[in-house]
Amino acid sequence: MPVLHLFSQRPLLPLFAMAALLSACRADDATHVDATAAQATATAWPTAAASPVRVTAAAVPTTAVPTPILFVTQVPTQGDPFASRMSTFANHLPSMAALPRGGDLMIRYPDGTLRNLTKEAGFGMEGQQGATAIAVREPAVHWSGTKAVFSMVVGGPPQRYVHPTAKWQLFEITGLGQGQAAVITKVANQPADYNNVSPLYDSQDRILFTSDRPRGGEAHLYPQLDEYESTPTITGIWQLDPSNGQLRLLNHAPSGAFSPSIDSYGRVVFIRWDHLQRDQQADAGTYGAYDLASEASGAASIGLQPETFPESRSGMDSAYGNVNGFTYNLFTPWQMNQDGTEELTLNHIGRQELSFGYLPKSFSTDSALSDYSNTALIANKKYIRMDGGLFQLREDPTVAGSYYAIYTREFATGGTNQIVRITGAPHLNAEQMELVDASPPVDGNGNLAGGRFRSPLPMSSGHMVASYTSSPAFQAGVPLRLHQLQTDASGLLVAGPALTPGITKNLTWWDPDSQRSYNGVLWEIDPVEVVARTRPQVTTTPIASPEQSVFASEQVNEAAFRAWLKANQLALIVTRNQTARDRDDKQQPYNLRVPGGVQTLGGSGRIYEISHYQILQANMIRAYNTGSIYQRGRRPIAQPMAVAANPSNAGGPAGSVRIAADGSTAAFVPASRALTWQSTDPAGVPVVRERLWVTLQPGEIRTCTGCHGENVRNQAGAAPSTTPPEALRLLLRHWKQQNGGDPIRVNGSQPLIRTPPAATTQPTAGARVAPATEGAALTAGWLENVRPHRADR
Repeated sequence: MPVLHLFSQRPLLPLFAMAALLSACRADDATHVDATAAQATATAWPTAAASPVRVTAAAVPTTAVPTPILFVTQVPTQGDPFASRMSTFANHLPSMAALPRGGDLMIRYPDGTLRNLTKEAGFGMEGQQGATAIAVREPAVHWSGTKAVFSMVVGGPPQRYVHPTAKWQLFEITGLGQGQAAVITKVANQPADYNNVSPLYDSQDRILFTSDRPRGGEAHLYPQLDEYESTPTITGIWQLDPSNGQLRLLNHAPSGAFSPSIDSYGRVVFIRWDHLQRDQQADAGTYGAYDLASEASGAASIGLQPETFPESRSGMDSAYGNVNGFTYNLFTPWQMNQDGTEELTLNHIGRQELSFGYLPKSFSTDSALSDYSNTALIANKKYIRMDGGLFQLREDPTVAGSYYAIYTREFATGGTNQIVRITGAPHLNAEQMELVDASPPVDGNGNLAGGRFRSPLPMSSGHMVASYTSSPAFQAGVPLRLHQLQTDASGLLVAGPALTPGITKNLTWWDPDSQRSYNGVLWEIDPVEVVARTRPQVTTTPIASPEQSVFASEQVNEAAFRAWLKANQLALIVTRNQTARDRDDKQQPYNLRVPGGVQTLGGSGRIYEISHYQILQANMIRAYNTGSIYQRGRRPIAQPMAVAANPSNAGGPAGSVRIAADGSTAAFVPASRALTWQSTDPAGVPVVRERLWVTLQPGEIRTCTGCHGENVRNQAGAAPSTTPPEALRLLLRHWKQQNGGDPIRVNGSQPLIRTPPAATTQPTAGARVAPATEGAALTAGWLENVRPHRADR
């Protein structure tokens, strides 16, 4: 399957389009940046390197760690129970089985002194864990180094058979210095009825975090269920301004997003579980799967409806012969701007670069397609299995663009395994990126000779710290302690001395049916360095010049156009040439032609005609009635979008727009909701499916150069297209016609649209026209009047 490549226009760089099977796009977004942040200025991206730069680890210092480390303790579980605190997914659940109470927020100073910060501040219990018991996770230090934000759950069963209702909530702590008093306060205006975890400060001191709050806050859709086990999951990364309660969903992640941080380039980098596939619970036939008529409260059951996207998990027939079965299961590094725009895999990296080699082709009877990616095109030689991936991603503060992560499988690992290093500076494209062993890999017998690591922490001093156990398996009784890491003779990281003497507790609790107890050393996890750091710049990206030229020639004011998009909770996707695909994607058709228009050929073999670009959205309509875990919640199903603002596409499939003769497409799409898409032939039969989700923000304008965006060259060996897209021109003309013929002005600015000649000034039947008064403001009331009816929300 192709790799997701999202496209961004950057000076002197190849034009990157969204890779993987989803050709989502790198956004061309010029969203205003709050001027209150001194660093909030547009950044010029560095020039692409002529060849990849391999970052090799220098020997880490063996001297004492020179800065304080904030971390948490956790009562050990019996190995890695399903959906427990240490699991790779569904680790946000606060039940007693998933999360025994009794851990704390701790700090270690360079002299080895330890402080229990939560205890000092009056949180937590000793002995029997009851109504005020706590558990803590994932602290993140402010840019000043003087405070931190973290997640804590307060509350356990006060007696047998009582199920606690407490949720993970966000708290802030001050008084981190030696001799200072620890003060903990709850973060104001956060979602109170949902689990809020993985917090961090953005460059403007808002708080980013992940949460299981439904995408639109609809309690009847809670919880969102993932696309694999239909297990409750995080819905995405959220942004909160505690001072005024402004809350925004930055990305809608159908199967969850994890461990976000902000790198030195100002990007939000995180791990996302990419699992867009048909419902295996429904396929099993034993979970009582059924669909609702809509996401509305009280929507009627319509029985189990057939899914149409992506391909069947077991294979299917089509007009082009047999379609191979398709499944997807990869924890992938992603990035986005701090306002949620330009969501894409890290520098477009995807399956061709991570899980290279055997990748089954889509149409099994097309001999021109390949079951193998071309490994000669990529620098990476570290294979990442498709039953796990990368976790706990963090940038090295001493080497910008170098990241550490844990490479592990999805089950029974507690998120522990080998440390890997990733080159991911913005000037590298996916073909140039590398993953290399940072700690000893699995040996020929499947053993980790170097032990198991979690939460690798590269420090500003060059030191390395991580949670570590020498146990070959993550099982009951396994220790997990903070260790300073050292470098062995081969240059790999190995465990050095433990950083604490071991923190012990003697605890009992109800689970809630049975009484449990633990007396021993606690796990030490989630370390962060307490040090002041440079606040990264907030970056924005202007619309690329080919699209700018279309806006200019059509005399459409970009700011007012974006205002209309925002008022209607819409975004715009533009693709310059749907027939162009990345040169390493030979698993799906690459000889593509628009009937009567452009074609791009990558070799001999069948030429596929594509006429329609169909966009699908994640609708929370799948539910289950068998098994206790399935009594609540909804799983997303890919269904055609319904946006009335787009031109009608007679003969095309639902949710589609026509591909123009130059191969381009332009479409209004729902914002703040996961989207995916495919190109189809004239009869609506899918030809190229893009099998990843991407979210666009209200007002975002996103440009892709091709269907599976090119890292360097397309399948014909050509550079990415720079041709102004004709489909955008046609869409802007349609938009102007639908919104009336008089000039639309914004606070006295230039007209949003040119005054048409007299012969064409009459609006179309039923059109609503903006006030024609000279300098009339584009008011909220007028925007509401011209808001098109939408069936997608």
